[in-house]
Order: sequence, then C-alpha cells, then structure tokens
Amino acid sequence: MKEEHKILFEPIKIGKLELKNRFVMAPMGPGGLCDADGTYNERGVEYYVERAKGGTGLLMTGVTMVENDIEKCALPSMPCPTLNPLNFVKTGKLMTERIHAYNAKIFLQLSAGFGRVSIPSIVGNTAVAPSPIPHRWLSNVTCRELTTEEIKTYIKKFAESAAIAKKAGFDGVEIHAVHEGYLLDQFAIAFFNNRTDEYGGSLRNRLRFAIEIVQAIKQSCGQDFPVSLRYSIKSFIKDWKSGGLPGEEFPEKGRDIEEGIEAAKILEEAGYDAFNGDVGSYDSWYWSHPPMYQEKGLYLPYNAILKKVLKVPVITAGRMENPDLASDSIKQGKTDMIALGRPLLADSEIPNKIRSGRYDKIRPCLSCQEGCMGRLASFATISCAVNPACGRENEYGLWPAKAVKNVMIVGGGVAGCEAARVCAIRGHKVTLFEKTGRLGGNIIPGGVPDFKDDDRELARWYTGELEDLNVTIHFNTKVTKEIVQETNADVVIVATGSAPKMLKIDNANNVYTAEEVLLGKKNAGNSTIIVGGGLVGCETALWLADQGKQVTLIEMQNDILKIGGPLCHANEDMLRDLMKFKKIDVRLNTVIAGTTDNGFLLKSSDKEEAIIADSAIVSIGYNSQRSLYDEIKFYAPQVHLLGDARQVQNIMYAIWDAYEVARNI
Repeated sequence: MKEEHKILFEPIKIGKLELKNRFVMAPMGPGGLCDADGTYNERGVEYYVERAKGGTGLLMTGVTMVENDIEKCALPSMPCPTLNPLNFVKTGKLMTERIHAYNAKIFLQLSAGFGRVSIPSIVGNTAVAPSPIPHRWLSNVTCRELTTEEIKTYIKKFAESAAIAKKAGFDGVEIHAVHEGYLLDQFAIAFFNNRTDEYGGSLRNRLRFAIEIVQAIKQSCGQDFPVSLRYSIKSFIKDWKSGGLPGEEFPEKGRDIEEGIEAAKILEEAGYDAFNGDVGSYDSWYWSHPPMYQEKGLYLPYNAILKKVLKVPVITAGRMENPDLASDSIKQGKTDMIALGRPLLADSEIPNKIRSGRYDKIRPCLSCQEGCMGRLASFATISCAVNPACGRENEYGLWPAKAVKNVMIVGGGVAGCEAARVCAIRGHKVTLFEKTGRLGGNIIPGGVPDFKDDDRELARWYTGELEDLNVTIHFNTKVTKEIVQETNADVVIVATGSAPKMLKIDNANNVYTAEEVLLGKKNAGNSTIIVGGGLVGCETALWLADQGKQVTLIEMQNDILKIGGPLCHANEDMLRDLMKFKKIDVRLNTVIAGTTDNGFLLKSSDKEEAIIADSAIVSIGYNSQRSLYDEIKFYAPQVHLLGDARQVQNIMYAIWDAYEVARNI
C-alpha cells in the first residue's frame, strides 16, 4: 500500500461505534435480495457478506420499508422488519454474524418511502406526499396528502424497525432520507410541502418529521445506538421534472445551499450521528445517480461545506474509487469517509486491493447503470454490467472445470476477453486470437471521449487479467477456417464483433463513420452533421461539441436514443440535457438527401434545407460479423457465437453472455 493511502485505513467513530477503516458501502436498492415477508434471502446475505469480505468497514443496506400499509409496495421488493419481526431477526442475524467476522459493521437503512417518486411497477398508480403535488413519473397522478395520524404511524414504525434491527445484530441504522426527493425530503422542501400543520411552514416544522424519527429511535434503542442520515445539501431542481446541469445558472426551487446548511445544523442538533451526503433529487436524477458524464468526486465541493458546519462525521460517495482522490479528500477536510456504491458492485474487493497496493487490479465501474439502476427499475433486481455474479454470488460463481479443455477464442472485444478470463480461471487452456494489436474491440473507439475513461480502463483491466492468467494471445491475426482446423480445439468461441454500418451519399468524399473520427483516422473539420441519434451518435456529438465544433445531429425517427437501451433515466436525461446545453442542433424526422458545394442537403417531412458542413459522420448502428462462425460451426466439437457477432447489444450483455457460456464449458 502506498503511504499516502494509509489514511483510508485509519479507524473512525460514528458516535461510540468504532469502524476499522474509512470505506463505506453506499446504500443501493436491494432488489432481489429479500423475500415476500420482508426478510433477507440467501442472495441478500451473500451479497452483503461478499462486500464485508472485500474489506469495506461499514456496510449500508439499501432502502428498507418500515411499514407496508400507508405506501403499499408489491412484495417482494424491499425488506421490511415490521412485516415478520421474528423471521427478520433470524435472517438478519445470520447475515450480521458473518459480516462481523470480518471486523466490519453494518447499518440497516430505514426509509419513509417514495412519495411522489414511487416506482409504478412496485407501488402502482397511486402515491402519497406531504401535499397534493404532481407525481414524478405519472403525469395523470396527483399525490394524496398524508394525514397527521399517518405521519405519527411512520415515526412509531421507524422506532420499531430500529429495535428489530438492533436485535438482529445491526450496528446502527441510517434514515432514508432528507435526500434525493424521497418522501422525507419532500416534507423538508417547501416546493413540495404546502402543509399548514406542525409538519409544514417553517424550515424547522418541515424537518419535524425527520427530527421526531431520530428522537423516537434514540428513545427506543438508546442514545448510543448510531443513527446516520442520508442527506442532500442542494436539490438542483429547476422545475417539476427538470434538473440543473453542472455549470448551469438557474433559480433553485428545491433546497439551496444556504438552507441546506441551516437544515444540517438543526438535524445534527436533533441527534443524527453522521451525514451521508450528496446533492440532487429525482427531478435532477443525474446528480443522485451520476452517469459517466459527471466528474468523479462530484459531491466533494458540497460535502466540504457540510464538514465546516458539522461536528459529526461526513460520508461522501460519487465515483470515489480512485484511492488518490479518496485519500486527498480526507486529508483536505472535504469528508471523513468514502462511500462506494456501484464500484463495489463491479468489484467487491476494492478496499482489500487498495490496501495491498493492487489498485490496477480493480475491475472498473463504467457508470453505465445498465446492470444496477436500469435493471433495478425494469426488473426489480440489482446486479452489475461488468460483474454478472453480483447479487447472486453463491449460486452464480465460478468453480474449477471437471475436465480441462483446449479453448480457442476468436476476437478480443469484451465478450472474447470475458470468455477467456472465465475459462482460464476454471482451469482450461485458452488461446485468444485478435485481428488488431490490442484488446477491447468496439470499446476502443467508444472509449475515446474523456467522459468514457472507464471504458478504456476496462480494456486495460482485461489485458492485465488475461496476462496474469497466462492466456496465450495472438495479436494481428485474422483467423480463417484453416487456422481453426489446425488448432484442433475442443471448444471454439467466435466473438468477432461487429462493424459500423455505412451510408453512401452520392458525390461525397467527406462521409465517415463515427469510429473513424473517434480513432482519429478522419478529421471531422470545424462543422459536421452526425447521422443517427443513438447512443454512439449522441456521445460523439457531445465529444465534438466539447472541442468547439459546430454539430448538427439528424435522426430519421421522431426522437433520439430510441435504438438500443433502455438507458437508465439518469444517463438518458443528462445526455439529453447536455446536448441542449451545449447547443447541439438536433433535427428529428430528418435524413440526408444529397450534397451541396459546401455541405449537405437535409430533408424532413415538410422541407429541404442546405447545411454548411465540413463532414458527415454516420452512426446508424452496426452489422454483426459472423461469417467465420458460419464457416466453421461444424468443424469443432463445440462452437459458440458470442457478443456483437451474435447480436449487437451493449457491453453488459456481451459480458453476461460470455460469462454464462464460459462458466459451463
């Protein structure tokens, strides 16, 4: 371990509870980790134990309901201690005992619920809130105002849930949340709270709900039982369902920093023992769940403010896995502890690897949110795009092969690399052939924009892993049927990827693929037209706009980002907002009809327009490259087709499919 990283492993106390290091597992929705009676299932136990084994000092569980009558959720969706207290204690104790064996601690995150941001697939088409306000997702739903009696019921259930958690061996609880625009935060923010009783009006009244919760827990569990608060010092709300971008000036309609400071002082005085801080709201979701377009350590400037006004510890998440960034932020007084959420899904061993000086061995989180937030919203289960075993560690892990086989892999993209990695771990003899001089496939051009540096890191990580596993790699080799026959492999995996589709425009010699421009093989000039509004087209447009280029993006459909995905709301919303903020000219229902002397002719449903442009960049998808598979599919005992060569999708499914096939060879 580097000397400068030792501060990450110094003990720290929350209240009287000592933690072995400064690493926290940030709370994330526990989809798929509990049963219908609100108790943790085996998947949930293994999921949290795996992160304790990886060296994290404090684990925060995800959203845990304190009741299921006022805001009734379909079960199983999230844990709930009060549904079956006896079984919750039994299953919780099994988990906490194992976590404590690694000298780690665990807090149960207790939630007041969603309110206006409820997920329709879980809560349905109704919602509660402090006042009758619009729903975040459902335009035809106005939330029902909670009664005072219901608020008192919530407070009572918080105290009961904390007592059950304490009996189950949890070391503390975290209250969810005066943060992100959840129900408790809706009470705290005047934009959402129009009440005239004791829970509305002044700031202290709007915080009364959160104040009475911590007071009730302390009374039930004792003053020494730690209670952390998930907290946002600023909301970044421009308007209903509209967020503010980094660097954008706008009047804050949620909680601004001045009020955030005052609220934090009031809540600390009420008895909260730590603040797990960030910024954002569901109306600006890309702050609370930062995509790759956000800077790493994005919460540090805001939590540095909290550090100046609070005496209790401050916890900071937000793309903080780099140990230099993490240790410097503690030394500079910007935070006390480092929370890792999605990075610990990608690699549960991050603290152990940093401690042993193996930071370069950490599998990177891509901030794609496809396996975690996107999958949680669509399928109510959490996992990770680059780690298929996440959330099913025990049942979907890797075991040695019963018989060693010679495995030939054609293609060094992510599917080929993952197949090689898994086969080698299981003991097979693996030889990989790659037609270029490096591994990575389509993530090499895709990782060119500065905001895609983690894609580049993934290619680097695979290169290192395959080297450590002694996988034989033949670069700059185009595999033919004859080479396959000569190799005489027991298993052949064809992961030959895909090639960009091209568009022919008569009399044009300045039409390039996005890949050619991204790799620097072609120069887009000072102005360009991007043809295709999928993810690659939009990200290429953003990358060029950041270089000062004049960019027009055309899409033949009636909206962008309709092909592929679905993207997580945070990623899609931020990409759309950034394109608008960067003044990228987006033309829908539009195609290129031809060329002009100094540009191109665009045609929409009702008009034609000549646009001056130095180039046109085509980003209309990819064609699977599977000709080799069709040639050799009968020339080996086992032949598998994987990745884009089988079906053009995304990084997650390329890795997941490769993992599934390779773990069963």
